[in-house]
Amino acid sequence: MAADSDPESEVFEITDFTTASEWERFVSKIEEVLNDWKLIGSIASKSLEKGELTSGVWEEKSDEISFADYKFSITHHYLKRESLPDKEVKEESEEDALPEAMQDLLSMSNDFPPRAHCLVRWYGLREFVVIASAASSDAVISESKCNILLSSISIALGNTGCQVTLFVQIQQKTRRMYVGACEGPGVRTDFEMVHLRKVPNQYNHLSGLLDIFKSKIGCPLTPLPPISVAIRFTYVLQDWQQYSWPQQPPDFDALVGGEVGGLEFGKLPFGACEDPISELHLATTWPHLTEGIIVDNDVYSDLDALQAPQWSVRVRKADNPQCLLGDFLTEFFKLCRRKESTDELLGRSAFEDENKAENADISQALQKLTEPTAVHMPRLSTMSNMVHSARKRMHKHRRVEETPISNEVLNSILLFLFPDAAEKVGDATNAKPSTSRGRSTAEEEGYNLYSQFKSAPSDSLTYKLALCLCMVNFYHGGMRGVAHLWQEFVLEMRYRWENNYLVPGLAIGPPDLKCCLLHQKLQMLNCCIERKKARDDGRKQTSENAVGGSVEKRMSNSTGKGTSEYSDNKEFDKENKGESSQQKSWDSWSDSEDEFFECLSDTEELKESAQESQVKEETTKGEKKDEGGKKEIQKWRPEGRLHQHGKLTLLRTGDPLYIPVTQEPAPMTEDILEEQSEVLAKLGTSAEGAHLRARMQSACLLSDMESFKAANPGCSLEDFVRWYSPRDYIEEEFTDEAGDKVLRGELSARMKIPGNMWVEAWETAKPIPARRQRRLFDDTREAEKVLHYLVGLKPADLTRHLLPCIMHAALLKVKEEESLEDIPSVRKIIQQIITHANKLLRYSNPDIKKLEEIISQIIASEAIIARSRSLQAKFGIKKCEKEDEREELERFVSYLLEQPEVPVIGAGRGPTGSIIYKLFVNAQRANYHRFQFNHTFRQGPKAATLTPIDDEPGKPVSSEEHRSSSGAVSEFPPPTGREIILRTTVPRPAPYSKSLPQRMYCVLLKDEFRLAGAFSSDTSFF
Repeated sequence: MAADSDPESEVFEITDFTTASEWERFVSKIEEVLNDWKLIGSIASKSLEKGELTSGVWEEKSDEISFADYKFSITHHYLKRESLPDKEVKEESEEDALPEAMQDLLSMSNDFPPRAHCLVRWYGLREFVVIASAASSDAVISESKCNILLSSISIALGNTGCQVTLFVQIQQKTRRMYVGACEGPGVRTDFEMVHLRKVPNQYNHLSGLLDIFKSKIGCPLTPLPPISVAIRFTYVLQDWQQYSWPQQPPDFDALVGGEVGGLEFGKLPFGACEDPISELHLATTWPHLTEGIIVDNDVYSDLDALQAPQWSVRVRKADNPQCLLGDFLTEFFKLCRRKESTDELLGRSAFEDENKAENADISQALQKLTEPTAVHMPRLSTMSNMVHSARKRMHKHRRVEETPISNEVLNSILLFLFPDAAEKVGDATNAKPSTSRGRSTAEEEGYNLYSQFKSAPSDSLTYKLALCLCMVNFYHGGMRGVAHLWQEFVLEMRYRWENNYLVPGLAIGPPDLKCCLLHQKLQMLNCCIERKKARDDGRKQTSENAVGGSVEKRMSNSTGKGTSEYSDNKEFDKENKGESSQQKSWDSWSDSEDEFFECLSDTEELKESAQESQVKEETTKGEKKDEGGKKEIQKWRPEGRLHQHGKLTLLRTGDPLYIPVTQEPAPMTEDILEEQSEVLAKLGTSAEGAHLRARMQSACLLSDMESFKAANPGCSLEDFVRWYSPRDYIEEEFTDEAGDKVLRGELSARMKIPGNMWVEAWETAKPIPARRQRRLFDDTREAEKVLHYLVGLKPADLTRHLLPCIMHAALLKVKEEESLEDIPSVRKIIQQIITHANKLLRYSNPDIKKLEEIISQIIASEAIIARSRSLQAKFGIKKCEKEDEREELERFVSYLLEQPEVPVIGAGRGPTGSIIYKLFVNAQRANYHRFQFNHTFRQGPKAATLTPIDDEPGKPVSSEEHRSSSGAVSEFPPPTGREIILRTTVPRPAPYSKSLPQRMYCVLLKDEFRLAGAFSSDTSFF
């Protein structure tokens, strides 16, 4: 009592029943999601059209809800359709108050959809919501949990008035077990399911399934309303052994005769190495049957596949079939991630030699090159000889097993890359440039793809090099073979530069910025070779002219003529003789000067000063002899004239204006342009930086001004502007004092700005012709830079440079093969590849992952074409004699590639059905005879008679031959799967209840038995 009276010991426990429980919160969250998705109330729409569940666009929304600590995902699947107008909605609601789900249960226009969600295939629904556990480990297995979830969705449907079907996934997700409910005004449909591993014997036919369906609906009416039946049997063909795969495997040993790996140089392989079609599924369908028309029980069955009114075929594609083009691209792409250098792969440098005596010879050669006493230095062909001798020593001392590429294959590849090497030496200097003339429109379109891929023209050296490297990587040593071929290629480039041999397969002119950087580098090297060759030829001709002039002069001196005019000319000839001798002495140095560009600036300054001193002497002599002030007008002799410029004359002297011979601007590759842009950008925006930037950019302008001054003595800046930039010389017509119309011109406003670079450059320009100017384009230095760049490339860098060329070649190969098959889906993929590559490859360092996506698209295109050829071979299209039947088969094969399931016209009685029938019969015979042979072999060596197998699938078989062709062997194998849909409309649960749709879907497989039922009941009158 004392304890009870103690106020501290009194504890009151108050239970607040108004607080929401976890279950109530879960139901509330379901209702909230349904409200957010606007699934409340009835939604009227048009009835489903035939095949709409397959061809329509499906969308889904997902959200996450929780029940205590358990996470659930709720997903809304729906077929995207246009909503009905308000008037039609009212009419629909008045005519039929059943929810859409109940209407879909009775629809026969979308039975057995080939590609849809499993619930769509089982129940034919256009819209539903699925609640499933978020994690696979939290699967709803116990019966109590299933009942709680079913109660939750029933409460949510009742509270919200939602008429969309709600499903709950139970058991393990791999079993695909669902239960659900759908509620409407006064009606309810319960969705139930049975899933077993084996088919019970009593339910292995239509009769047993009808018994289940009737007992489940429990219809009180007698007799029972008719039950509609839809049946589909699926037959699977897997045995293609009687038909050879049309793709010939490559011959890996064929290397002679311009072939590598059984392939011609410059061509990529194509096709699948295995059959890309693994299975053919034939579905025979009886769409509209009633219970009493057909018999199917454990004793007898009327369901004959040949008599089915509908046939449809689908093919199962092999997972990632091995394709030749795909293997080439994949293996070449893997090189991008490697990091080894050429020296690491090949062991030592190409110029390394172990022979001391030969090293001594090389050192003596270098000593001769650097010897200061000799005036005449040897040309760099000496170095070229050393390079080739080093190459010979490298091949001599390298072991056979260490060489990735054999000499025979290497020589064939180099001859393919450099076809001019087989010609005479005199003809080798004239390289054949790549050209696009004489092509058809389709070929021209494919040829111009290089600008979109930023690769190289398909007839260029770079393109051929990429193909050869790809083949070498796949067939001859992998990455070491690539390094070996690249080393030989660089040595060939060095040899051609030093011996003035143009590189074949490159367009004449400056580097094409639409091509890859490696192609630009090779074009730059060709420009250097062309300039060097032209300069050497010009010097040779000048020396020959100088020798010829001296001989003629000695002959003229022996005649003894002595007039004053002759004495003046003689004195002038002496001066010219001195000039030519001095020029000859400089020409003797020119070989070394031009090759060793470090000495270029000093020699050019000495040369320029010598020329200027000689000009001054001539001017001084001329001034002493001239009278009447002519020395102000003509101070030097004109030099470097190309031709006269129309009717233009010099403003001061009135002499004709001549166009000078100018230096061509220096060609640049994109990396040089980027470097110059960065340098100019770093100068800033200050006045000094802008001035310096302008001076750096005016080198070509200054050279042209000097050439113009040398060609037009007495000219002015206005004369130069009239020729160089006519828009900056403004002429106006006015009337003088005498009344005559006169043209007066002046420079434009921008030319008169103080500090104008044109004015400054004109004042500093000297009258020097282009042949005596310092070169704007130092071909020696640029060629060495290109060769140094090529030597420094690792195989991975080389692969990244040439990857656009390989992708370009692969796409051209796909287009060529597609043109033979005419596959629309492949053409669509090709356009996607071009668009994607055009955006991606324009940058210098494209994303590797995105490049991999493009390669995957090319591989997918190859697989589609291979599947097309496989199906054409199986259906014997080329052997079909009738034109109309051949066209029908071609359309059928085309549809098989693009559609999930294709109906067979005429079912088993048409030409396509006859071929399919023969495929199955031959496979069945092959299995039967194989079984008989094995059985005979086990029993003993007894003779067995085998029925010959028909190897001509393209020859149709008449329906009368179907039965008699197979003999004792059954014509069709047993069906792999059987699907049956049972439908009816009955009042349930009482006779006076509303008639509602009832449906049960049954699937019977070898290791699966599933019943998916939807049973409706009247909740108002029960």
